[in-house]
Amino acid sequence: MAENQHDTDWRAATVAAARTAILAADPAIAEEQKWAKASNPDGVPTFSLDGLICTVETYRDKVKLTFARGAAVPDPDGLFNASLAAGTRRAIDLHEGDELDGVALTELVRRAVAVNRD
Repeated sequence: MAENQHDTDWRAATVAAARTAILAADPAIAEEQKWAKASNPDGVPTFSLDGLICTVETYRDKVKLTFARGAAVPDPDGLFNASLAAGTRRAIDLHEGDELDGVALTELVRRAVAVNRD
């Protein structure tokens, strides 16, 4: 993952933990940087397997994991806490001090892959 202005703070640790949990779901998951622009030259980390699974975006006050087809993904652990009214996607917003449940995130990603394969 490319370095950016956020690499020295809590967001970098959160992104790293999310990346580890996402990639643990399936060894075939592909990670790419997409949508680079002047204000975000590193782009957005995206994770795909049989279609887009999720993106991981860094903002000033949060790290946002957006699941492309999240509305169709069962979430028994209640990880989704943002974009809940969106028609297709769902998101997880993580703020400074929030604990990321890596095991639950890995399982959520596995369910998202299953939705992509249906």
